[in-house]
Amino acid sequence: MSRIVFRPPPSVILVLTALASIGCARAEPDAALDPAMARVRVVQARRTPQALEVVVTGDIQAQAQVNVSFRTNGKVAERRVEVGDHVTANQVLAVLEPLTQQANLDNAKAALASAEALLTQAKMSFERQKQLLAGGFTTRSTYDNAEQELRTTQAAVDSAKAALGTAQEQFSYTELRAGVAGVVTSRSFEVGQVVQSGQTVLVIAQDGPRDAVFNVYESLLAQPPAGDTIAVALQSDPAITAVGTVREISPTVDAASGTVRVKIGLKSTPAAMGLGAVVVGRGRFAPHEAVILPWSALYRYDGQPSVWIYDPDRRTVSVRAVEIDRFGPDIIALKRGVEPGERVVVAGIQFLRPGQTVAAAEIGARP
Repeated sequence: MSRIVFRPPPSVILVLTALASIGCARAEPDAALDPAMARVRVVQARRTPQALEVVVTGDIQAQAQVNVSFRTNGKVAERRVEVGDHVTANQVLAVLEPLTQQANLDNAKAALASAEALLTQAKMSFERQKQLLAGGFTTRSTYDNAEQELRTTQAAVDSAKAALGTAQEQFSYTELRAGVAGVVTSRSFEVGQVVQSGQTVLVIAQDGPRDAVFNVYESLLAQPPAGDTIAVALQSDPAITAVGTVREISPTVDAASGTVRVKIGLKSTPAAMGLGAVVVGRGRFAPHEAVILPWSALYRYDGQPSVWIYDPDRRTVSVRAVEIDRFGPDIIALKRGVEPGERVVVAGIQFLRPGQTVAAAEIGARP
């Protein structure tokens, strides 16, 4: 007897194979359907003493600057200095056209000469009346009139001398003198320009002590450096150094930059630290304890700086807002928000959500 063998088509075999594989997948444990558990790295928070160093950049300026201006109105006829020139106290810096002042001076001289001539005539008349009165050849009234005329002309001479002194002083105002020795740092006038009395035309940095001036953020002033002295080094040559103390702190914050101007009075200024030289100042803050974490732990949540806290018992993470004390080159110092002993996530925070179960590996823990 022959046996009949049924061979299904290849398409039917493929369908049966697929159904069998589906049945096997459903038979797998439910845990295989859970998403992959996020892996993070955590570090145990500890309070450690820190003494951060602040490095700021500034420039050298004179402790005293003088605004120089003419003391009379006029047209500039000559300018004898430029920015950067060193001037002495009595040096002539610029000259005005002295037309009006010269005319006033000539009038004063002429008025004095006229008054002196009248005084000479009055003296001679008085001496003559004095001799005639002694011989009885004139009256007492005529003598008194001569004496009065002498006194009047003498007063006129004194007035003319005073007017001449004023005219000479006004004439001297046509010459602009420094008044102090120093370096010209600014100029705001040209030859031929008409200037007004009291208008600043030159700024002179007075010779003497120098300041290292820095613009720092206001937060740095909340906790001043530990020492009284600040080390200053020339940026172009760090081997050239100086030390100084805080001499002046501006009471206002610059609206454009949000910084406060701090002036460090240098005890002695090297010759290489000239006016305008760029310098670097270094100051170390007094040590204090804070929770130090790497930058990678910082997270922004609801617009506030935050970190992720890992609960080792539940193996879950939660986000917590923190207050930052200050930033370092590669670390952050927390003022509050994290207590010693808590574990903070420092790697893998980009994959986390509050309450999520994670697999954590503690940095620095013994295997």
